[in-house]
Amino acid sequence: MTLGWFVVIGLLVVGPGAWFLLTFNRLTALSVRAENAWADIDVQLRKRWDLVPRLVETVGGYARHERETLAEVTAARSGAEAAEGAEVRAGAESGLSRGFAKLFALAENYPELKADNLYRSLHDQLIDVEDDLESARRYYNAVVRDLNTLVAQFPSSLVAGMTGKRPREFFQLTDLKAAGVPAVRFGEGARS
Repeated sequence: MTLGWFVVIGLLVVGPGAWFLLTFNRLTALSVRAENAWADIDVQLRKRWDLVPRLVETVGGYARHERETLAEVTAARSGAEAAEGAEVRAGAESGLSRGFAKLFALAENYPELKADNLYRSLHDQLIDVEDDLESARRYYNAVVRDLNTLVAQFPSSLVAGMTGKRPREFFQLTDLKAAGVPAVRFGEGARS
């Protein structure tokens, strides 16, 4: 046998093995990035959940007879906190967004509440958390899109199947604006 045959045989043996390793490593890297991105979403959701009791308490101080709305928001928070998985959690978080919409609509009826510094601060914090959550969700969904594409495409789907890599669920939230949250303005420089 000549050296040329050894090179050809080597390429036929090493080539597919190298491709398998590269594809496996890419799938693994995307899986790790998806886990990290989900952890970022979880951090933002926890910040969101932490605002609920303070917001409910503040609104409740002005609107004591609106207990049903306040109870709904509190229950939505509990449901969101207990939800597992991207799809279930997204549904629960959308329910919490609807609760926020009701809470902010309720606040529109109480001008003294809208003028309260604590309420304004909590409202601004919620807007910041919602913006951060939106960024984290977009990043997570981009990583999941890349992972799911690699898992579904041939021939990388062969490696994914052999190594147990599965597609992940996207995380879709109802936007607060889409949920009907009214624009609340506290003056000239205020955000909505």
